[in-house]
Amino acid sequence: MSLVEVEHLVKHFARDTGLFRGGARVAAVDDVSFSIDQGETFGLVGESGSGKTTTGRCMLRLIEPTSGAVRFRGENVLEFSRSRLRRARRDMQIVFQDPYSSLNPRMRARKIVEEPLVIHELGSRAERRDRVAELFRLVGLSPAHLDRFPHEFSGGQRQRIGLARALALNPSFVILDEPVSALDVSIQAQVVNLLMDLQRQLTLTYLFIAHDLRLVEHICTRVAVMYLGRIVEIGPAASLFAAPQHPYTRALLSAIPVPDPDASRQRIVLDPASINRNAVLKEIAAGHFAAV
Repeated sequence: MSLVEVEHLVKHFARDTGLFRGGARVAAVDDVSFSIDQGETFGLVGESGSGKTTTGRCMLRLIEPTSGAVRFRGENVLEFSRSRLRRARRDMQIVFQDPYSSLNPRMRARKIVEEPLVIHELGSRAERRDRVAELFRLVGLSPAHLDRFPHEFSGGQRQRIGLARALALNPSFVILDEPVSALDVSIQAQVVNLLMDLQRQLTLTYLFIAHDLRLVEHICTRVAVMYLGRIVEIGPAASLFAAPQHPYTRALLSAIPVPDPDASRQRIVLDPASINRNAVLKEIAAGHFAAV
């Protein structure tokens, strides 16, 4: 059963082209549609500028979409009033990419994690204090460090604080916007394992936005590939990685580093002129679609 359905989502940004010219419009997200089932980890991949992050933020209306629909439990989030959207955000949260800039440097960790509870007026002061300590333990941090400032934590610890903040309201759907890309490789596996453990423990549904295809292959059940604001391929992770159909997907996969120095690997260089931007998604195999 689908928990989230994105239908024909569009986001245009105005581009200033000069003092005496009309502003041009850039389609950062161009007619994007997909669904996410309850309990799954859905991957959204593509290079920088492909529209991944904008799509995720439009889904939560952190950026207002130009048109389309985002249905959460069957209700169109884009039609919610401000008060209804505020209630809905208890169930829909986001973990931002950069753990260094997403936390207020002037707030102690305790206040950062408690902030959603205060905004939504949940619990007494004592109940909030206990909840924050519980969340710290849940993400693998010591409650003894609750009164530290963000700069006193490592990058991995800061991302755990951001995760604790996102989980404070008991959401069922979490958007993970490149949650480990700013971390050292040695820390990435720890955070990913924590995310998977929390998903099982709390029955979470993830939208995992990333450009690290090796990571996506191992943790996502289905994957959508974005190119220039559009989804060009979507399907089960096993099928998409074993038999990529779109030239852009093939080029992305060919760029994945191979640990064996003796292994032969042909790097594919994408020719943008060879891609038909008007191609529609066609079913290649069961549940596997490509714009070819």
